[in-house]
Amino acid sequence: MEIEKPQAAQGGDGCLTGFVRVPVKVVAVLVVLPVRVVWDLFAAGARAAGRHVLAPLGRGLGWLLVRLWRYGLKPLALVVFYWPWVGLWRYVAAPVGGAVYRYVLRPLGLGAAWVVLGFGRYVLAPVGAGLGWLLRDVVAPPLAWLYRRVLTPLGHGVRWLVRGACLLVFVWPWVGLWRYAVLPLGRGAGWVLVHVVAPPLVLLVRQVLVPAWHLAGRITKALGRGLRWLWRGCVARPLAWVHRQVATPVGHALRQVWRTSRAAVREARAEVRRVLFGRPAGEPARSRARTLGSTTAADAAPATEISLPHRQG
Repeated sequence: MEIEKPQAAQGGDGCLTGFVRVPVKVVAVLVVLPVRVVWDLFAAGARAAGRHVLAPLGRGLGWLLVRLWRYGLKPLALVVFYWPWVGLWRYVAAPVGGAVYRYVLRPLGLGAAWVVLGFGRYVLAPVGAGLGWLLRDVVAPPLAWLYRRVLTPLGHGVRWLVRGACLLVFVWPWVGLWRYAVLPLGRGAGWVLVHVVAPPLVLLVRQVLVPAWHLAGRITKALGRGLRWLWRGCVARPLAWVHRQVATPVGHALRQVWRTSRAAVREARAEVRRVLFGRPAGEPARSRARTLGSTTAADAAPATEISLPHRQG
């Protein structure tokens, strides 16, 4: 099997290609070219200014600021804001504070501790021992007898009375109501529901509601099929025809115009560059390099579509 190279179409590029290419070239030469030249000059000037003016100026300014901080601001800050406070703390506050703590605060603290310990040992301890004896040997026995002989029987009696009152008021009436009223009524209502109400309801559901439900399902399915047929016939197929017969050809035409315009702009830029800057040494008269997605050279208009290799028998 041999692969044949696609060849350019014979007889020119067509009226549409020529009609689009000429205005694009004119716009590229009269509008795009001056803007690009001004932009290139501005970019070259900016690079030169940055390389030869701004960079040395920045380095000199940085060197000056570093020297100013190292030999001017830093010593001044140390002299004004650091060394005075360090000296004040080291030679004034620390010695004075140590002397005050050693000769005033520490003796006062030791004296106060000795007074508190002496008061607790010789005053509070005897008072606490006397109060403990009084509570244990004088007050506790009568209170224990009162609790054992009076308060305990009284508490048992009150508990029995409260329990009986609660049973009489809150438990027994509801138990009797449940046992002799609610349960018989519930059994009777259950018998009525099971033997009187349930059979007609079951017959109604089985003979009326279930067939009606199935009939409604069939009607819904038929209505759905009709709506689907209307959608396909009135919306989907016309939209598909419009996409296939109108949108696709218009898209292909717009794509052809875009490709032709892009190729024309590239060709115009290449010609203007050769006119202004000359042809580089070693470059052939016409470059035949092919562009991506095109079957012609870079200086010619691209073909409408890519030719596929034909299989030969």
